[in-house]
Amino acid sequence: MSAETGAAGTAYIVDAVRTPVGRRGKGLSQVHPLDLAAAPLRELVERVGVDSAEYDEVILGCIDQLGPQAMDIARNAWLAAGLSEQVPGTTVERQCGSGQQAVHYAAQAVMSGTSDLVVAGGVQSMSALPLSHSNVAAAEFGFPDPFTGSQGWSQRYGDQEISQFRGAEMMAERWGFSREDLEAFAVRSHERALAAQAEGRFDREILPLAGLSADEGPRAPDLEKIRSLAPIVEGGLHTAATASQMSDGAAALLIASPEAVERHALTPRARIHHVSARGDDPVMMLSAPIRATRHALERSGMSLEQMDLIEINEAFAAVVLAWQSELGADPEKVNVNGGAIALGHPIGATGARLMTSLLHELERRDARWGLQTMCEGGGQANVTIIERLDRVS
Repeated sequence: MSAETGAAGTAYIVDAVRTPVGRRGKGLSQVHPLDLAAAPLRELVERVGVDSAEYDEVILGCIDQLGPQAMDIARNAWLAAGLSEQVPGTTVERQCGSGQQAVHYAAQAVMSGTSDLVVAGGVQSMSALPLSHSNVAAAEFGFPDPFTGSQGWSQRYGDQEISQFRGAEMMAERWGFSREDLEAFAVRSHERALAAQAEGRFDREILPLAGLSADEGPRAPDLEKIRSLAPIVEGGLHTAATASQMSDGAAALLIASPEAVERHALTPRARIHHVSARGDDPVMMLSAPIRATRHALERSGMSLEQMDLIEINEAFAAVVLAWQSELGADPEKVNVNGGAIALGHPIGATGARLMTSLLHELERRDARWGLQTMCEGGGQANVTIIERLDRVS
């Protein structure tokens, strides 16, 4: 699956907004998932100033669609926001990449000419539901893991453990990272996030909610404490300090066609230049951003050196370090304001949160090209390339 702007059409990002990212059980934990998603949806529509009945669809990423996140949360959150009943909603589940995939579907609908105004984003309340990712979530609810009983799966992959935690350790081993390497990366993530907060870099993109106006995750690194933490997997290298934080949050972006931009006198902030996705080893699970990025660059005819900023989700420290090592990326362009290790990872929302932050930082730096990628359960990865546009003041 891939698409580039061209004969197929153009898709613009008109606006993007997100909630703060709250730590699990903390600042946003009492906000119902519908209201969590409704907040940026309502804010986006109000900012743009186009009647909500004019929108074609709302697409949100969300994982663990159970309980308060069930029954198509995209549609229900739109209604909870007080927006038009005639607009349909679709909820997307592609593990950690759900929010980014929602943006891809919106862009593809606009590029194809079948839609003109689509809201895309994501939501996740990890306070409302247990830790996600297939067999872990299943165990929390007393279900067998998704692979038990499948003859086809067992014939192909046997009965080996399939989990993000094992995958992270496999990556650290394959690329030869030490625990010190992982911890140094985590420290840098927190330091960058704290610096960004101190300088107010996130202020324009964040909609305060429930008394929370800033991401709760970043904190001054305590090396002694970090080094004392037990590994997540017995005998492994990753600890809670070098893995993404469980979080609550939501984000929304407006994707529009040139016709909609002209009709409603909108000012696009970026153009979606490329969207694609690729799969890799489902057992290692987290290595797909490497293959997916290479594919995206080949299809788009671009190079990594052309990218001014890069966002790759910090599911685990080894994911980003391996990706940088394989692709020769400049670390000074990657996750410049910290990543999920510091800022948190509301799984279904993170893809949209990353896109929102990437757009705002491109604008702040007056830069042009941004690339986003992230690992996903099942050994998958999405890649989006956007081009910031000059805005008329």
